[in-house]
Amino acid sequence: MAKKKQNEIVIGVSSCLMGQKVRFDANHKENRYLTRELSKKFSFLPICPEMAIGLGTPRTPIHLVGDEKNQRAVNIRDNSIDVTNQLVEFGKSKADQLKHVSGYIFKKGSPSCGLFNVKIYKSPDHVVHSGTGIYAKQIIDANPLLPVEEEGRLNDAQLKANFLQRVEVFHRWQQLVENGISKKALIEFHTRHKFMVLAHCETTYRDMGRLIAGIGNNDLKSISNAYVEMLMSGLKKPATRGKHTNVLEHLIGYFKRHLDSQDKHELQKLVQEYRSGEVPRVVLLTMLKHYLRKFPSNYVNRQHYLNHCYSDI
Repeated sequence: MAKKKQNEIVIGVSSCLMGQKVRFDANHKENRYLTRELSKKFSFLPICPEMAIGLGTPRTPIHLVGDEKNQRAVNIRDNSIDVTNQLVEFGKSKADQLKHVSGYIFKKGSPSCGLFNVKIYKSPDHVVHSGTGIYAKQIIDANPLLPVEEEGRLNDAQLKANFLQRVEVFHRWQQLVENGISKKALIEFHTRHKFMVLAHCETTYRDMGRLIAGIGNNDLKSISNAYVEMLMSGLKKPATRGKHTNVLEHLIGYFKRHLDSQDKHELQKLVQEYRSGEVPRVVLLTMLKHYLRKFPSNYVNRQHYLNHCYSDI
């Protein structure tokens, strides 16, 4: 495996989404948002488990049969051709090789790669349940902190923003681990992400704060493990305009003593316009960065929240 470049963010992806002709019909399902937009910022690692276990292309498709607790991946024309074990073993093997990957985008509906609502059949025309693709399940079970998403859900601006934010945060955590976690480094990491977490879940924000406050009296490994679980779980919760408004008002508070009444009024007006959906959040972030240049604050300048705006939410 090629060595990852420094600071490179790598995302695993179903090969067909990158335009590779690996599907059962010898075609692809290129997602142009991935290949033309996200590829400018991220590096993709394409994987097709069905090709990897030797099914070839073109091929007779497979589908899932069974129930919610037990599914098998079988040939749609001949249930005796069962590739479940091969997909499971490949998934477990590949999961061990993905420690450098910061996220994963799966193909919707695939019996090997689908994340949600993959059809499980009782007979060729009778869908009885829905579940997760055999390969995808191995990846997420082995890497529970890894941000994952289906390509179709990236059409939703909020889901896309949430996923990409989690990818970037998880990448920074991986770098922290790679460089060696110290108490000082963990506190600094927490400081830089505080307002980002607050925009998603105030309860998580407070729980993480209490955890970090007790860092001097506890084992660093157990603290860091608990911390990253809280972090990635909290960031899954959707940010809202109301939560963002709360964060923005907190950040504005750091500049109030420097601002005259007209500046304060302008900022409060923008906050209310953002809350009501009249202006995007990037307008307020731009204003805050403007005041940050005029009135430097090391604490505010360290906040990753100011540098993340994949959507207007």
